[in-house]
Order: sequence, then C-alpha cells, then structure tokens
Amino acid sequence: METDARYTPGYIFESSWEVCNKVGGIYTVLSTRARSLQKLYKDRIFFIGPDIWKEEESPWFLEDRSLYASWCDFAFQSQHLEIRAGRWDIPGRPIVFLVKFEQFLERQNEIYARMWTDYGVDSIYAYGDYFESTMFAYATGLLIECFYRFHHLESDHVVAHFNEWMLGTGALYIKKYVPKIATLFTTHATSIGRSIAGNNLPLYNHLKEYNGDQMARQLNMVAKHSIEKAAAKNVDCFTTVSEITARECAQFLDRQPEVVTPNGFEKDFIPKGNAHKLARKRARKVLLDVAEKTVGYALHRDALLIGISGRYEYKNKGIDVFIEAMNRLRIMKELTKDVIAFIMIPAWIHGPRKDLQLLLSESSSPERTDLQQESPFATHTLVDPRHDLIMNQLYHLGFTNSKESSVKIIFAPSYLNGNDGIFNLSYYDLLIGLDLSVFPSYYEPWGYTPHESVAFSIPTITTSLSGFGVWAQKQGEQKGMDDGIEVIHRDDNNQAEVAEEIASIIYDFSLKSTEQVTLLKKAAADLSDRADWSHFIVYYQEAYSKALHNSFIRLSKPYKLKAD
Repeated sequence: METDARYTPGYIFESSWEVCNKVGGIYTVLSTRARSLQKLYKDRIFFIGPDIWKEEESPWFLEDRSLYASWCDFAFQSQHLEIRAGRWDIPGRPIVFLVKFEQFLERQNEIYARMWTDYGVDSIYAYGDYFESTMFAYATGLLIECFYRFHHLESDHVVAHFNEWMLGTGALYIKKYVPKIATLFTTHATSIGRSIAGNNLPLYNHLKEYNGDQMARQLNMVAKHSIEKAAAKNVDCFTTVSEITARECAQFLDRQPEVVTPNGFEKDFIPKGNAHKLARKRARKVLLDVAEKTVGYALHRDALLIGISGRYEYKNKGIDVFIEAMNRLRIMKELTKDVIAFIMIPAWIHGPRKDLQLLLSESSSPERTDLQQESPFATHTLVDPRHDLIMNQLYHLGFTNSKESSVKIIFAPSYLNGNDGIFNLSYYDLLIGLDLSVFPSYYEPWGYTPHESVAFSIPTITTSLSGFGVWAQKQGEQKGMDDGIEVIHRDDNNQAEVAEEIASIIYDFSLKSTEQVTLLKKAAADLSDRADWSHFIVYYQEAYSKALHNSFIRLSKPYKLKAD
C-alpha cells in the first residue's frame, strides 16, 4: 500500500498548538521531524500554529509576506482569517501558517452546539484552555478549507493531520465540510490516562476496569475527553506514539490506533569528536561550579554527575522515586566518590538567586558559611518553597548537602534556555556534561528525556512505563547498562523496589573504570542511531497512506455524520 501512488499525499497540512510555540514534548516531535518531511514533500507540507504573539515575535517564526500573499489576502477578505505565512526556523525550514483565532470566541457557543449536533461532542462543562484550543482548531479547519478551495486542490491527494485533543475540532470540521481531504488524528497521551495517573489513581493494574466516559465525569474532564474521543473515532487514520498509549486509546477512546508512530530525534546538531569533548568539558565545569557555590564548599572534580529533567509532574515523571533513590544511595551505599544529582525541573520562581549570582561572578573560594541561608539545594528563588513538593521531600528525608554526605542534590527550578541567570547554558549544553541520567517515569507515553540522553551519549535509566523504554526493550535491551540503557520494570505498586534498583545501578556505575564508561557511552549513542527520524518517518508515510486509503473507501459509501 505504501508504494501505491493512489495513496501518496500531494499536500499535507499538520496542525498543533506547539507549532512555532515551544511548550512541551510535542514541539520536539514536530520540529525534529520537519526536515525528514521536507525531504519527502518539499514545500507541500504546511504546518499550522496559533498566532499568539503580541508584544514580541515568536523566536522560531520567520515571516515571509511574499509567501502565498494573494491567498492570505483572500482568506482575510472572505473568512476574516488573519494568517501570517513564513518559515519555521528549524532544520528543513518548512512553510508555516500562523493564524489568529480570538475572533471566534464570541461564536463559540454556536460552534459547540454544531459539534454536539454533528458528533455528540459535549462542551457544556468546558473550562480552562479548552476554549482557546478549540477555537484555534476551528480556525485551522477554516484555513485548510480556504487554501484547498482557493488553490483548487480537489484533484490532489490532500491529508490533514491534527495533534492532540486541542485540534480535534479542526479534524471534525474538515470531515464535515471538506470530506475529500483525508484526516489523521494523533493523541500523544490520552487526557483520561494522564488525569488518572496525575490524580494518584492506579492506572495500569486496573486499566481494563476503567470506562473512559465514566472517568471523564469523575475527573471533571468531560469536554476534553469528548472532543478527543470524537476526533479519534471519526478521522480516517488514528495514531498514537507508543504501544503503552495505544492500550489506553483502545480502552478510553474505543478505537485501536491503526498506526503507532514512535517519536524520532534529529541529532545532527550534537557535537562530534573533539567538539563533543570540549562541550562536555565546559558543561562539567559549569555544573560543578554551580554545585560548589550552592553547597558552599569545594567538590571533587571527579564527582559522578547525574540528572533528571522534564515537566514538574511529581508522580508521573518519577521525581518522587528519583529523590527516594538518592536517599537510599546516600544511606545504604558506601560510595567511593561523591554523587551530585541535578533536578532540572522548571518550577514557580522569582528568578535567579542574587547571592549565588554574586558568588559565581567571583573567582573566590566556595567556602562560605552564609551561602545556605536561603537554600542548600535551589539555584533560583522559589515563589513558595514551603509548598514545593521537591523541597518538602528533600527536607523530609533529611538531606542537608553537608560535606559529610556523599550525595548532594542541586535543584535547578528554571527553564534552562541559556539565559536563566545561573547556569546560562541551554539544557542540551548541560546534558552533555552528565555521566548518567535517570527517568523513573510512571506515566510517559514516549519519553524524550531518556531518548535525548542516549543521543548525547549519556547512559540512562528509565522504566517499562515509558514508551521509549518499551521500544528499547524490543531492541534486545539486556539486564544491566551494557547497551547504554537500563529499563526497570515499574507498575502501580513497586515504587520502593524501583528506587532501590536505581540506587544499586548508580552504585555499580560509580565503580566502573573510564574504559568501561566509554563503552557504555558508545552503546548509548549506537542505540539512539536506531531511534532517529531516518528510521521512524516510515510510520508517518504508512499513516498518510492508510488515511488516504480509508478516505477512498469512505467516499465510495453514502456519506453521513456519525454521532457517538
């Protein structure tokens, strides 16, 4: 089917809230995949994002007013669509349309009523980001329809791809008003699965017992779940990013995804050879300097640097288990070298610590008795440290970052964008300086953080509840770190065992020779080579093909709306 010209797209529209808008992991998915799609569908792949930039321009958007100028004028005159065309400033430089959607908010009740009538989407109990997301999705549907009709694409094979529940309205709009366009919908994590996990309910042991609609009511997620389910059930091809999430989709959304599209990574920007050594040396110096000035005394230069990063999802990302593992390592293991554990998790902060900034600007000794008055852990000033889950767990377990402790904790609660005021290096520029990374995830549909680590030749620990971890196991992942990754079994009830196993792995890692560590780093890089977009883009080609194939079947039958 994949090679059949009848099922090869001529034009592809792909929309997401994170096009030219770096919010989370979906930005990484789309921005790293773009170059591979540009190679296959040069300037016939159009990304659509929200035009939410007011005082300042999106740093990732390069506007080009000559690009599709006549159509942009037509769209404004005929549909009141304010569209800015340009390029996404990423490898591949794909064409991007940013569209405003605020003008539709005053019509939202009318639009929601139509969605209820046509597809049974229940928006009555909507709240929060639902309104802006669905109106952006509605504007996206109008934009695709307008482009399609203006450029007379009726005889072309056109595919429209919508990411996450936020874009569900767009998928349903296209199905109703431009049925010749083949539609795809990708959920990167089900809204109900994420909510169950985030509310400390057991997800995996009881998955088959949950009813998606019932849980949506219980968790106050009716509107988001409703649009997600309607989109999943009505598009021509439904996809998700891992087999873990596919099981959730079948249970909560009543449709098994046709294609699992694992997330790749584009690693051409990662330094190689001598440049890699220099970048690692610089990163280690910055990490150690910040750690020294934070704890208030000199640290050994051969300390083992480990880290966890990602969104501040305390349970879902396994932050709680990571800290408990550090506690067990500190108490139970006789370490021959210091371990410095960096928790790189953005939190609610005022900004960089002024005292730490001053010390880092000086070339004096880190021996300062007054340094720990604000915090022996945090590099930035937290707005509400007394209610911060990470800080509370550190204090509860008795961490002090004293000289006597073999495990030091450094909490970096800022976005590491290169301008945080303390590290002043981006996350990737710091990641390369770590010796080992740990991501004991409980809810992780894919898991870019361990994926990125192995791409940077950093051995990593993750769990069997991470999509990337499951993929790694299928590559023949063995017990131990010999292949650059350790995937620990995790379920609803074994947090203590996971923490203990992580502590043991780190202890064993600390005893390895330089030569052994070098082999592990090479194994990590080799593993990542099998998980780049050059290998994974075929799954998207398969999804486009299935969407077109299924749309042809759909169009050959009498058309009717299917409410659920």
